[in-house]
Amino acid sequence: MKTKYLKSILPAALLTFAASCTDLDVDIQSQYTEFPDSELASEARAANAYYAMRGPLSRDYNHAQSLSSDEVTPHSYGANDYYDNGRYTHMFLHSWTPDDPCIGYWETVAGGITTCNNLIAEFGDAENVAPTIASLRAVRAYYFFVLMDSYGDVPLLDHKLADDERIDRSPRADIARFIEKELLEVRDQLSEEVNASTYGMPTRWMADALLAKLYLNWAVYTCGDVTQYTPDLPNEKLNDLVAVCDEIIASGRFDLSDDYRSKFYPDNGYQIRDFIYAMPFDRETQQGMTYARWWTHRSGNIGFYGVDLPSSVGGIFGVTPDFLDLFCLTNDERNETIIGGPLYVRDPYTYEATDTPWMVDGQQVVLTRDIPLNPVDEIMGVDNTPHGGRSVGYRSIKFYMDLQTTAAQSRSQSNDVPIFRYADVLLMKAEAILRGATATNGDTPMSLINQIRDYVGAEEKVTDSVTLDDLLDERGREFADESWRRNDLIRFGKFEDDWGWKHIINPAAKTQLYRRIFPIPTGVMNTNTNWEQNPGY
Repeated sequence: MKTKYLKSILPAALLTFAASCTDLDVDIQSQYTEFPDSELASEARAANAYYAMRGPLSRDYNHAQSLSSDEVTPHSYGANDYYDNGRYTHMFLHSWTPDDPCIGYWETVAGGITTCNNLIAEFGDAENVAPTIASLRAVRAYYFFVLMDSYGDVPLLDHKLADDERIDRSPRADIARFIEKELLEVRDQLSEEVNASTYGMPTRWMADALLAKLYLNWAVYTCGDVTQYTPDLPNEKLNDLVAVCDEIIASGRFDLSDDYRSKFYPDNGYQIRDFIYAMPFDRETQQGMTYARWWTHRSGNIGFYGVDLPSSVGGIFGVTPDFLDLFCLTNDERNETIIGGPLYVRDPYTYEATDTPWMVDGQQVVLTRDIPLNPVDEIMGVDNTPHGGRSVGYRSIKFYMDLQTTAAQSRSQSNDVPIFRYADVLLMKAEAILRGATATNGDTPMSLINQIRDYVGAEEKVTDSVTLDDLLDERGREFADESWRRNDLIRFGKFEDDWGWKHIINPAAKTQLYRRIFPIPTGVMNTNTNWEQNPGY
């Protein structure tokens, strides 16, 4: 079992913030009696600033990115069970509103920015804190990226807020340029080490990966009006993207030597060579990650995993049939992260399927590829029976259920969640070259994609010219359930495409291009009455 590094050091209260950027000022210095007099002490003092995304990434942020894409079809049982006022189906149907909780993570991420700002102001010019300040600026840049990617124009709050200060939202393009400036200024001050001591922390390679992701979407973020973005808009940052990818590749600190499935198991951690930046989770001390709860057949807490689970599961997510078609390469290990058809009891030690059929009420459970709904409306309800509604849709077992979780731990899993991976660096470089960047080091889109296919064991290799559609499909296979699909579909101009039941239940989704960004949550708007809601909402 992995050993988690950097437990929460600061009081938990520092992770709870008020409702908006205008009232997030916290007097952190007053909670301590001595100023940090070493780099180690300052890092300990700053530790919780690095984990503001733990809550959103464990649920709402992941749901917002995945359910709004073609990856996942949610459903409810009957008219009420797990409908939750449309919490899940609104995201899938592209009918979300400013009141929907899945898009309500603004406050937590903005709180992370404020914590960074307060600590930077507190440290000032003290000795031995420059590396810590660089780390705080890097993770703050990531928080700005999350806000800007999700909501468009956001406040450029780069300092400790004064008591009477009001701050407006800045254009998305300005936020993108600020993120770039910050990362370029701090990247050489960040640690280049990749080990247990830097796991989950901002490093030089985290900054470079974030720069690459920023550059990949540069045309999206700087076009001014999200409804006017098209995939053929020029991207001036493509060669810069290739350059930062090349630095990560040349570092030699990352590779694809890990088995694909094991990278996402509950005992993953700093030893995974593919992980550039990850969010640590632990069922005891760093709780909240419950991905498997949503995918597991609702009767699956009894017997399916080879042991009985201490808590119930939701079981309302199914793989959208259109997305399922991507998992078609022969002997591709990624295919094994999705289960369907007749189910067999899993071995609790190897996680592999046994030869024992998984039986419920005397009948083997069979998951259906299609997800029929009755009635066809926004409730997306199915009947609540083991061999009926509970068995619609294939299921993901990528972030495998943590079988050591106890009832008192509220379904929390110890699976760490990767944010930036080496595999993504390779595919970002491939995409940049496809979109017009100069190829370097003999790499081509074909050779880069084939590196991915080699390590997952896929027999089919790319032998002809690669298209952008090929690249998007490969990204779908590689990064399923890792909160990147919405981002990818928008960049490729496919966020409004047909999939599943979306356009049957909500035909307006085809033309509502303003949904490429989310609305500002109602609570934030109520506090910041001088702001205007995003257009369309």
